[in-house]
Amino acid sequence: MYPEKKRSGWWYIVPVLFGMIGGIIGYYALRRDDPQKAKKCLYLGLILTAINIIANVALVAAGIGFEQGYNVNA
Repeated sequence: MYPEKKRSGWWYIVPVLFGMIGGIIGYYALRRDDPQKAKKCLYLGLILTAINIIANVALVAAGIGFEQGYNVNA
């Protein structure tokens, strides 16, 4: 349908920096020129967001939350 162009690999930086939102931005920017890279950007953003959520839940469950070690007003 659309002619495929080879896009830069630098587009993978967008989901790495911005997570799921960056993956969506990368997907919509690349979907017509390079559909394979667009899907990979979207998946990368989703995977990194899931890893971030899992890591945060694990840290809170381990007791390394907001109150530990930040006695600013003490």
